[in-house]
Amino acid sequence: MGFVVIPAVDMRGGKAVRLAEGDFDRETRYFDDPVAAARHWVGMGARRLHLVDLDAARGGSPVHREAIEAIARTAGVPVEIGGGVRSMEAVETYLAAGVQWVVVGTAAVEDRDFVLQASARHPGRIILGIDARDGLVRTKAWREGGNLSAVDLARSYAGAGIAAVIYTDIARDGVGTGIDREGTRRMAQEGGIPVIASGGVKDISDVKEAAELYADGVIGVIVGRALYEGTVDLAPANAAADSIVPQG
Repeated sequence: MGFVVIPAVDMRGGKAVRLAEGDFDRETRYFDDPVAAARHWVGMGARRLHLVDLDAARGGSPVHREAIEAIARTAGVPVEIGGGVRSMEAVETYLAAGVQWVVVGTAAVEDRDFVLQASARHPGRIILGIDARDGLVRTKAWREGGNLSAVDLARSYAGAGIAAVIYTDIARDGVGTGIDREGTRRMAQEGGIPVIASGGVKDISDVKEAAELYADGVIGVIVGRALYEGTVDLAPANAAADSIVPQG
């Protein structure tokens, strides 16, 4: 597979929403039913879906499991899920429900043994969700952080069977200021794990910019608000990415 454009379905309070810069007080609701949102994007040509349980990211345990399982069973495309995944039970419940990849974020910082065990037990099925501001990792729904470099965190898991890193520049997420090209490139070149860019896509030029990093190790881009608000149309975005990185 070449480069993939991945629509995001973020779930909070049973709705499909987007947050600006991860701020729970800056929420926009787009669909009353996350399953309908997923179905919509598949109908528009999605080849993969990125699901986030925002309530779980904040609270630490899955909240939208029923909707996630329904999407995984019926979407017809591979699905990844993140948000509050901090136990083997959560990983295996999602995988058993048909989810292709499980995204771990906070646990990658706080419970390395769990993440290594999960990736050893399910090689190629675990994705690291690395969220950063100014190059430093943030955790707990982006509320906490320290001095840990995002690239150093990725590098510490290189060779452990991790499928990919989703690298999100928090300052850009949901505000349409363009992807963090240099940060994403550095993550791909130095982290030792394929990278999916996330945060900041405003229009098709951002999709093209991400696809141009394919040779550096960037294999996809997640698009959220831009799709929901119509500044990116999925079919032309897929075509633009394919023109740079042919499928197959």
